[in-house]
Amino acid sequence: MKLHELKPAEGSRKVRNRVGRGIGSGNGKTAGKGHKGQNARSGGGVRPGFEGGQNPIYRRLPKRGFTNPTRKEFTIVNVETLNRFDKGTEVTPELLIETGVVKNVKHGIKILGNGNLEKSLTVKAHKFSSSALEAIEAAGGKTEVI
Repeated sequence: MKLHELKPAEGSRKVRNRVGRGIGSGNGKTAGKGHKGQNARSGGGVRPGFEGGQNPIYRRLPKRGFTNPTRKEFTIVNVETLNRFDKGTEVTPELLIETGVVKNVKHGIKILGNGNLEKSLTVKAHKFSSSALEAIEAAGGKTEVI
């Protein structure tokens, strides 16, 4: 393949529809807005959530619950995913990001006890579930809370 033979993928480049540019374009005169009405006017249309004067859904539904503004969300890693590391490896949040196990740490890493661990590892994380602690220590590894 040469530079002059390069072409964009089929359907990736679409010609912009120029509305209100004459009868031959198929979108002349009313420019695709139909005849009269609120949406045909300049500056027309309604705000988001407006239902034509009917009581909108955000007012019909009751308010429920509470969203904690200071909630801490942990990135979870199951014990079985730690099997990819070699025996005796020190597993840290940096290593988990480096190897692509997690994308970002958020407020910390929490190790959960789903699955079983076959290797003895030193695991450093922000939180551990009780079943994860048991699984790591049963495999002959160590845990350390950062």
